[in-house]
Amino acid sequence: MKEDSLMKDNSLLNKKPIFWFAFRGNDLLVKIENDKALIPQVEELKELNLVPVRVQDLGERYNNHYYSAELLNDAVAPEGMEFRGLRQLFTLVDEEFFMFIGRAIQIMAWDKTHQFCGQCGGETHKLPNEFGKACPKCGLINYPRLSPAVIMAVTKGDKLLLARNAKSNFPFYSVLAGFVEPGETLEQCVEREVMEEVGIKIKNIKYFASQPWPFPNSLMVGFTAEYDSGDINVDKNEIAEADWFGIENMPQVPSSISIARKLIDWYIDCESSNK
Repeated sequence: MKEDSLMKDNSLLNKKPIFWFAFRGNDLLVKIENDKALIPQVEELKELNLVPVRVQDLGERYNNHYYSAELLNDAVAPEGMEFRGLRQLFTLVDEEFFMFIGRAIQIMAWDKTHQFCGQCGGETHKLPNEFGKACPKCGLINYPRLSPAVIMAVTKGDKLLLARNAKSNFPFYSVLAGFVEPGETLEQCVEREVMEEVGIKIKNIKYFASQPWPFPNSLMVGFTAEYDSGDINVDKNEIAEADWFGIENMPQVPSSISIARKLIDWYIDCESSNK
């Protein structure tokens, strides 16, 4: 987990331009210009009348230096700026930069929640050359948490399986997904999640792509698969409704920044080329 440039114990002496991912809770401080979200470029947040609770050195990228910062819950956005939730930034930044924002909020949240050792309660110290925290009392080391999850496009002939999440406030349909359980392979998780959520068996599981997803700390591993047997029978706990859809009657689907949409677009491209 070593960075291209070493963490510098919050030193702000780097001569490259300094940019700040400043979070109030899960909301990021941005300035909206021409339908683009920009993050502050200042040497220190006090220039914006903001006092960070904690600061994390993210190192260099794009020939700039970046920090994340945890702000107080009552922090006030400077004039001309505002706090936006990450989902509100989907259309305001490009995909690569959105993933970097996701990295920033995960590092910030990890630092916030690992001030003390989960084994003995001792105060933790940052490791000098990597994102890790060590307990000087018992020696336990913690790294930022990642939660692997699978997400899969299941096809049946020229149809794609899409479902609406029972717990989501968003009205769109998407492909199925779920978290990997201990002792389970990714392929086993794909099979189990599909069976649990809609009651069908699948076959020909193939890797598609992966994507970090900061809601809150997932690594989404995408797959394609084919229908094998069974009828759709939604669990009503995770899934409100599910059905097979063709390219001629696609429902509302997730935004293009997500791997879910990339899987759906893959299906549409495949079917369009077969017409």
